[in-house]
Amino acid sequence: MRTVLTVTAVVEGATGLGILALPSVVSSLILGSPLDTAVALVFARVAGVALLALGVTCWLARHDEGARAVRGLVGAMALYNLGVLVLLAHAALVWGASGIALWPIVVGHAVMGLWCIISLKARHP
Repeated sequence: MRTVLTVTAVVEGATGLGILALPSVVSSLILGSPLDTAVALVFARVAGVALLALGVTCWLARHDEGARAVRGLVGAMALYNLGVLVLLAHAALVWGASGIALWPIVVGHAVMGLWCIISLKARHP
């Protein structure tokens, strides 16, 4: 689980920082549209803080592989990854979102979600 937590920490932490710094740019890359209201910018930055917090949590937990809380964290990350996959795929297929990074991110979340599930099953068959 150490590797999945480390990769998650780096990717989600960097994404959170990117959203905090340049929310409209990240939105354009993922969804094909910039954020055009103050409310949207605030919500995006809240999401950025949440992703940064997930990244920090995964980073701090990466050496505690045997702890039950780490299993809970990896399970929560599986839910997060699969949830983001569904939301972004829905945005593309139903609403026509079309950012250049959209499908690579969907695939990345599918891979990360599956990796989390495999990590959980490997520890407790």
